Amino acid sequence: MAGLTPNIQADPEIELFVKAGSDGESVGNCPFCQRIFMILWLKGVKFNVTTVDVTRKPGELKDLAPGANPPFLLYNKELKTDFIKIEEFLEQTLAPPRYPCLSPKNKESFDVGSDLFAKFSAYIKNTQKEANKHFEKALLREFKRLDNYLNTPLLDEIDPNSTEELTVSRRLFLDGDDLTLADCSLLPKLNIIKIAAKKYRDFDIPAEFSGVWRYLHNAYAREEFAHTCPEDKEVEYTYSFVAKH
Repeated sequence: MAGLTPNIQADPEIELFVKAGSDGESVGNCPFCQRIFMILWLKGVKFNVTTVDVTRKPGELKDLAPGANPPFLLYNKELKTDFIKIEEFLEQTLAPPRYPCLSPKNKESFDVGSDLFAKFSAYIKNTQKEANKHFEKALLREFKRLDNYLNTPLLDEIDPNSTEELTVSRRLFLDGDDLTLADCSLLPKLNIIKIAAKKYRDFDIPAEFSGVWRYLHNAYAREEFAHTCPEDKEVEYTYSFVAKH
């Protein structure tokens, strides 16, 4: 009688293509590329990363993903483009029990920072000095909204049996103590805002936004975020063409 071979599921073959930096080789500044990079890392799956110099995309990549810009993904030799669709595919395919679920429990964890990058973009592209304060105030309003959310305890943080009232959240990230898809979306943008707004507008995230700063410190302590960030000079290089004086 032949021995039974255990059914061991093979790891998928995954290659992620991300935007290359100004040197054509290192990881470049692209929040959508970093978003997918973080998701794959958090899923705990093996994958390879290839940087793509978008200024001179090699012939084989033009054939592989004609008209597409990074990020794109090869999953078992099948091409996936559009970062939203890639994110949905990975969350559905790399699912429990083998891989962690990364969807946040609270919808507002996704919504709270959704306008932050748009307000930053308007601020950094503004050419009228007299309008600068207006754009800065709009950005600060979004930071205040994010700070309020991060400092407000979530329902699952509140112990109904405790005599101690929790007035300020102690959670590490947007949706709790684990990084979720919401963090993968927001953190790369926050990193860009922190670097580019300082460089080109001398803007610092105010120290009074303790929730935002707690969140950033916790994020930079995690390799899934810190090791997928582009170098500061790559962010500065990108915005040197965008920032209006």
